[in-house]
Amino acid sequence: MTNIAFRRNVSMTFVATAFMLLASAFIFAPGAYAATTQSGATDSLGLGLVCMSAAVAFGLGALGAGMAIGKVGSAAMGAISERPEIASQALIFIALAEGLVVFGFITSLMILGKA
Repeated sequence: MTNIAFRRNVSMTFVATAFMLLASAFIFAPGAYAATTQSGATDSLGLGLVCMSAAVAFGLGALGAGMAIGKVGSAAMGAISERPEIASQALIFIALAEGLVVFGFITSLMILGKA
């Protein structure tokens, strides 16, 4: 794959992701807005900050896990190519890096549970 084709694929991925986020905002926002306006006693700024903090907790956990899996995964694949018998140990290190996403998800659920 050439550099131009790779850049085109990456830019199309970003465009598709942005489109999906925008579409989900239009789909799910009216229901969330209707639920907050019916109760009347909900503080919209407080709810917004809670949702933003949960999103940041999950997003940073996923970003950190992606970076860790990128580094650990490439090193593990290089080690496996030299010595195939260590594949199980290498996969354990990749699974440990994947645990960051789980911790971010649990933290965001705990934050949302307090709201």
